[in-house]
Amino acid sequence: MAEEKFRVSLIDVMNEFNLKLVNKVSDMRGRYIVSNEINRPSLQIAGYFDYFDNRRVQIVGRVEISYLERMTHEKRVRMLDRLFKTGLPCIIITRNLRVPQEMVELANEYDTPLFRIEMTTSRFMSALISYLNICLAPRITRHGVLVEVYGEGVLLLGDSGVGKSETAIELVKRGHRLVADDAVEIKRVSDKSLVGSAPEIIRHFIELRGIGIIDVKRIFGMGAVKDTEKIDMIIHLELWQDGKQYDRLGLSTEYTDILGLQIPSLTVPVKPGRNLAIIVEIAAMNNRQKRMGYNAAEALNNRLMAEMQENELEEE
Repeated sequence: MAEEKFRVSLIDVMNEFNLKLVNKVSDMRGRYIVSNEINRPSLQIAGYFDYFDNRRVQIVGRVEISYLERMTHEKRVRMLDRLFKTGLPCIIITRNLRVPQEMVELANEYDTPLFRIEMTTSRFMSALISYLNICLAPRITRHGVLVEVYGEGVLLLGDSGVGKSETAIELVKRGHRLVADDAVEIKRVSDKSLVGSAPEIIRHFIELRGIGIIDVKRIFGMGAVKDTEKIDMIIHLELWQDGKQYDRLGLSTEYTDILGLQIPSLTVPVKPGRNLAIIVEIAAMNNRQKRMGYNAAEALNNRLMAEMQENELEEE
């Protein structure tokens, strides 16, 4: 999924980090960032433009400013002109460093936003990369319910009417938190993490057949909801099928592929009398134990194997 499909407004970035605009630009509206990669243009200021990506935000720190100050006026104009000519989204000066006058003039000429911020270069780059990774992350929407159970993000999937929303309400009553109902927006924020949230228009609302729409935040309080949550596991709810063999030991771990990441998953059969909320709680705690290095199924299997070996030795 190409990152160009997603974009973040430059105004949003400016407001998020309280960036100070140094020069005059025609209009900040309609300016977007489409790449979550950033660049320090040290090599470009020195004249090397091979493999240069002009979609990236350019970060200028103490090294670049000190290097520019050692140049003659003519060379500084020539190098900066070549940089601005590429059509940058913006340049951000860190540490509130003094901006060379030639840079301001060329930024005005090419109508390129030139910002300044007090943060150190490393801290700002880290914060900006994290922010852009979230805003520009590849994403999909899945029909399901996302809840936080004992600190684990659990995505409930299944056909309509199988009981996902009812299970979520029972979990909320037991002290857990609702993130999204019906539509779950999932973003791949890193090579290891998926984060889920609800569309703004239906956030904190849940549909219960026979009752209708309820506002979970209003009924159960602020502690019953959460805006976003990492997806740690997936539980597929399906109506009980007689004759179908369901996993009873848990020795092997199933995975579900979402946006190229393999997320641990379970299939839980649903039939009258089963308390799905308790099952989800146990599944969440068991998944957490597995991530911490303990697998109850493997521990039991090891006990059985050891017992069998002892019996064989006694028989010999």
